[in-house]
Amino acid sequence: MLTVENLQKSYPTAGAPLEVLRDVSFTVARGEFVTVVGPSGAGKTTLLRCLAGLLPRSGGSVVLTGTGTVVDAPPQEVACVFQDYSRSLMPWSRVGRNVELPLRNTIRDRGERRRAVDVALRQVGLDGFADSYPWQLSGGMQQRVAIARAIAYRPEFLIMDEPFASVDAQTRADLEDLVLRIRQDAGLTVLLVTHDIDEAVYLGDRVVVLSNRPSVVVDVIDVDLPRPRGQVSTKGLPRFAELRTEVAKLITRPTASSWPHVDRTGKSELDRSS
Repeated sequence: MLTVENLQKSYPTAGAPLEVLRDVSFTVARGEFVTVVGPSGAGKTTLLRCLAGLLPRSGGSVVLTGTGTVVDAPPQEVACVFQDYSRSLMPWSRVGRNVELPLRNTIRDRGERRRAVDVALRQVGLDGFADSYPWQLSGGMQQRVAIARAIAYRPEFLIMDEPFASVDAQTRADLEDLVLRIRQDAGLTVLLVTHDIDEAVYLGDRVVVLSNRPSVVVDVIDVDLPRPRGQVSTKGLPRFAELRTEVAKLITRPTASSWPHVDRTGKSELDRSS
């Protein structure tokens, strides 16, 4: 579905450019749920914005493999859910209008748009709230509205930037399970950026681990946990603890310079030479 190859991103400064992404390569298969983790300041959000076409790359390539589309601008096949729901929703518009916003260019019939909004709100457990304003809802409910807006668009690929970071622990767990259910029901391909190791392992089929800035991919971990997953049953497995420990050890390594290059298949130079 997505191929990221030797992606680089630097920002201009008064002195030397600030190098954020040095060499990031990985793939996302159709129907896969891939999570991305890394140390604070590793450039996870910068990576996501480059993948979504919201930031220009400094080098490398991002390609939607199915269509061959080079991502230089936001692709029609992609929807995004951002961390700060209070900024991504329009507080002056009712919930239904917020969810309907991206459909105005894709569904011409007003009645059909309304039906799509109702289905999306029902999928996230918010049927009956279409006429409420976002500010009348809890934080978790507002993020559900943002998720409903994304899935109402019927994307092939859903990109999520730390979407549960601004809610409490119980709401976070509920939203994680909601996304897993929606992903299963809709057959979505999902890429989720998070700073939470437990979340990355719990949700993902694979975990892409970034180094400190300037970032490279230090490893891609296959998550061999059974599905469907549950907050208690899955996180209580010894294998879950093993995987989260493995990811945590990778994240706490000091610098990118000590790592071998990892290509988009998840193989390092050491792997290929052995």
